[in-house]
Amino acid sequence: MRFSFSGLMEGLEQGISELAPELGIEYGAGGVPVAVVQTDSPGLSLRMNAEGAEIVYGRKVEFYRALGHLVEAYRLGEVQCVIREQPQFTTNGPMFDVSQGNAVMKPETVRRFLRMMALMGLDMIMLYSEDSYDVPEQPYFGYMRGRYSKEEISAMDRYASLFGIEMIPCIQTLSHLEDVLKWKPFYEFRDDEETLLVGHERTYDFIEQMIRAAVAPVTSRRIHIGMDEAWKLGLGRYLSENGYRTKFEIMNEHLHRVLDITRKLGLEPMMWSDMYFRAGSKTGGYYDPECVIPQETIDGMPKDVRFVYWDYYHCDEAFYENWIRRHKEFGSTPVFAGGIWNWKGFVLNYGLTFASTNAALAVCKREGVKEIIATLWGDDGTECDWYSALLGLQLFAEHGYSPEQPTGEKLRARFAACTGGRYDDFMDIRWIDEIPGAPEGNTGNANPSRCLLWQNVLMGLFDKNVEDLPLGDYYGDMKNKMAEASGRNGEFSAVFGVLERLCAVLEIKAGIGLELTGTYRSRDFDLLQTLIAVKLPELVRRVRDLRDFHRDRWHEVNKPFGWEVIDFRYGGLLMNAEHAIARLGDFVEGRVEAIEELEEERLPFPDKGGVPECYWFKFIPSASRLMQYQP
Repeated sequence: MRFSFSGLMEGLEQGISELAPELGIEYGAGGVPVAVVQTDSPGLSLRMNAEGAEIVYGRKVEFYRALGHLVEAYRLGEVQCVIREQPQFTTNGPMFDVSQGNAVMKPETVRRFLRMMALMGLDMIMLYSEDSYDVPEQPYFGYMRGRYSKEEISAMDRYASLFGIEMIPCIQTLSHLEDVLKWKPFYEFRDDEETLLVGHERTYDFIEQMIRAAVAPVTSRRIHIGMDEAWKLGLGRYLSENGYRTKFEIMNEHLHRVLDITRKLGLEPMMWSDMYFRAGSKTGGYYDPECVIPQETIDGMPKDVRFVYWDYYHCDEAFYENWIRRHKEFGSTPVFAGGIWNWKGFVLNYGLTFASTNAALAVCKREGVKEIIATLWGDDGTECDWYSALLGLQLFAEHGYSPEQPTGEKLRARFAACTGGRYDDFMDIRWIDEIPGAPEGNTGNANPSRCLLWQNVLMGLFDKNVEDLPLGDYYGDMKNKMAEASGRNGEFSAVFGVLERLCAVLEIKAGIGLELTGTYRSRDFDLLQTLIAVKLPELVRRVRDLRDFHRDRWHEVNKPFGWEVIDFRYGGLLMNAEHAIARLGDFVEGRVEAIEELEEERLPFPDKGGVPECYWFKFIPSASRLMQYQP
C-alpha cells in the first residue's frame, strides 16, 4: 500500500517514516491521496471512499491512531467507511517497572513499545525507577543495576514526543528504596532497610538530587513521586530519634517537604494514595472499608499534588465506585492505576486483567476520572516477557476511545492492526496458570507454573495441592499449543517460545515429586531406576533448554543486569535435579537406608489448600530460610 499525504503538520512525516516499515506501507507521490487536518478539539475521524481518505485529528497521537485505522481498513477492503472516536481520558498509558524486578528494558525495546502505543493511541509512558536512572552526585545509586544514563532517557523522551506521547518520570521519595539504602553511603538517611528518614535534613538534599536527575532528561513537567507501601513508617530509626507520631502526621510532614522541592523546580507531582488509607485502617489495609481518615488530616494534605488510586484486585464495579468517591474527598478526582497482571511468574493472567480492567475503567468513565495508568510490575525477577502484555495495552487503548466496553471482535481486529499479534494466542497464555481446579478467570491469581517449576524435586511444598490433577498431560497439550502460537506470531514468537519450553519442563516436573514419593514408598526399585536413568535426566535437559532460550530472550529485550538473579534460580533447579538423581541412586544401590525428604508427609501450601499460589520465590524451593536481611 502506498499513500500520499497532504496537509501534514511539522513532525508527522518523521513519525510516519518510523511506522511505515512495520505497517508495511509506503508514502509519497502516486499513492492513495490522504488529506490531513488538525483541529483544536481532541478526537479523530477517518473518512474513506474510492477517491481517497481524510484524517481529522486533535492531538498528535490521535493522528497515528487514525493512521492505524486507515491501514487496517484498506487491508480489510473497507474503502467506504467513516470512523469517529473521542478520547475518554486525557492521559492513558503504561507504567513499566524497570527496578523492582531487576529487568531494565533496552532503549530499543522502549522505542518498539512506543511505536505500537502510537498506533493504539496511548499518550503516556512511565518507566518506574527506584534506582534505574543516573544521579550524578551518587555513584552507588543504581550501581550494577542497569541504570539509564541521562542521554538514554533524553533520547527515549524525544522519540516518545515524536508520536505525541508524554514520558513522565516515576520515582520513589519515601520507601521502596531497599536497593539504594543497602549501600553504606546512604545509611545516614535510612529509617529502615527500605525507607528514608523523614525530617532529617540530608534526606531532603538527597531527594532533591533524585528529583532533579529524574526530570532533567525529559520535557514533561509532571512527575510521579511514589510514596507507597512504607510499611514501617515512623517505627525504625525515626521512632528512636523523634518518639511516636501517627503515620498521618509523618506522611503530611514529609509530603510537604518533598513538595517544597517540586514547587521550586516548577513540577506537577502525583503520588500513590495508599499510605493515607493504610494509616486509617486498624489492619493496615489499603482497601479496608472500615478505614477512617480524620478530617484534620485531609485538611492538612497539600492541594497541589494528584493522588493515584491503584487497584488491580477487584472485579466488581461497586468497589471501584466507592473507592474513587473516597479519593474525591481529598479535594480532587484521582488518577487511576490498574494492572496488566504480569508479575507473578512467567505467565500473564489475562482472566484477572480483563475482569479488573473492564470493571475499573467502566467506573472511571462514569465518575469523571480522566487520567489512567496501566501498570506492569516486575516483582521478584520479571520472569514474564514484557511483550506478553501487549493485549492488555490494547484493552486500555480501546477503552480509551470508546464509552462502552470494547468487544472481543473489536480487540481482535485492533490488536492485529496495531501489533501484528494474534488475539486468541495471547489470551491462551492464561491457561498455563488457569489449570484444572482453578476458579474460572483465575481471579484468585494462582500461579502454579511458577510454584511447580521452582519447587524442590524431593521436597515439593506444592505436591499436595496438585496430587489429583492430570498436569503431565495438561502441560503436554499446552506445550503444543504454545509451539503453534510461536509459529504464527512473527516478531513475538519468542514470547510463546519461552512458554513452550516452560510447559515442556512442567510436563515432567509438575508431577515428578508425587511420582518419586509414590515409587519410593512402594519400593518399586525398577521404576526408581527408570526415573534415575531416564526421566530425571530428561528433566535436566528440558530445564537447560528453557534456561538457554530464556537467557537469549532476556538479552534481546533487557539490559544484561538482573539476569544473574534468574540464572541463580536455574542453577539451583539444575543442581537440585542432579542432587535428586544422586540421592535416589544412593538409596537404590543400598548406600543409604532411607530418603528422609520422601518420608515426610506432604501438607498443602498454603494451609487452605487449593491450586498453588505463592507470591515470592524465596518461599518456593524450600521451607528453610533462603534470604535474610543484613543491616
